[in-house]
Amino acid sequence: MLWKIDRRRFLQGAAATTALVTASGIRAAQAAEPLKVGFVYVGPIGDYGWTHGHDLGRKAVEKKFGDKVKTTYVESVAEGPDAERVIRQLAQQGHGLIFTTSFGYMEQTLRVAKQFPKVMFEHATGYKTAPNMSAYNSRFYEGRAILGHIGGKLTKTGKIGYVASVPIPEVVMGINATAIAARRVRPDAEVRVVWVNSWFDPAKESDAAKALIDQGVDIMTQHTDSPAPLQVAEARGILGFGQASDMKQYAPKAQLSAILDIWAPHYIARVQAVLDGTWKTQSTWEGFKEGALVMAPWGDAVPAELRKEADAMVADTISGKFHAFTGPIKNQKGEVVVKAGERMSDGDLLKMDWYVEGVKA
Repeated sequence: MLWKIDRRRFLQGAAATTALVTASGIRAAQAAEPLKVGFVYVGPIGDYGWTHGHDLGRKAVEKKFGDKVKTTYVESVAEGPDAERVIRQLAQQGHGLIFTTSFGYMEQTLRVAKQFPKVMFEHATGYKTAPNMSAYNSRFYEGRAILGHIGGKLTKTGKIGYVASVPIPEVVMGINATAIAARRVRPDAEVRVVWVNSWFDPAKESDAAKALIDQGVDIMTQHTDSPAPLQVAEARGILGFGQASDMKQYAPKAQLSAILDIWAPHYIARVQAVLDGTWKTQSTWEGFKEGALVMAPWGDAVPAELRKEADAMVADTISGKFHAFTGPIKNQKGEVVVKAGERMSDGDLLKMDWYVEGVKA
């Protein structure tokens, strides 16, 4: 069962003013002390994927602000009751700004934010906000379209594997973006999905990758956080893509590229806002244009002409000429859900709970 979510909600007016005043008060009271900034991670910092990318952002904050800040992180925090305990504990310990870096932390962050109105919270990939809680996200689907295009061009079997984490709109969106792009260059392409129901579980990820290869997959993609699927691809002699960070060191022959999550600019900007007393609630969704994600260097198996095509897709995404979810788009039943030339709205993307044609899940 796929999770359904409403469109993200934006708080304006009095809520934003309240947060601004609160942020100013915090800095005035803490002027003599470094700002304590907390980070809550769903995986270990050594996953070389999602959490690794966020921790690079944390380190960038330390480098930028020096003794003006003191950062803390808690890794491998399960989504659920334990997350609320960890977030509350950071607030109780005097952290003035807390980043919670997984979709499944949304409700827990919101509850703690209501209990600690003088603490600023930033939640990654969710859609709920409050006077002292912002939401931030990355348009990962833009990169998934690039992977789909490359995979569609290079697959010999027409079968692209997708090791998927948990069925939330963000992940479904990525699967669909991959399939749409692949089928535009190879109409019979399939994206075969195996769910592991975890963000980080190398053993399950490895088993999923092996099962996909046994089904005839010769291009591997993933929305899980360890390099295990790519390592399996390397061992079995097929090609694939890294996730969230550059994983080439684990699969130097197999990796075609990877979507790199660049969180440092957001983290630095939001810490600066708290230090300046200008922080206010917001909801952002950034992509290639804003530098929130970039593509890792092309692997040796990506031909020169295909590199040019991929680079052009990135440039066209930045300029607005290309959008990954431009019609015609059909669902699994073959029904047209997006007409030719039309683009899906952000609201529809953010509640995506259905698959496009060519997805086998």
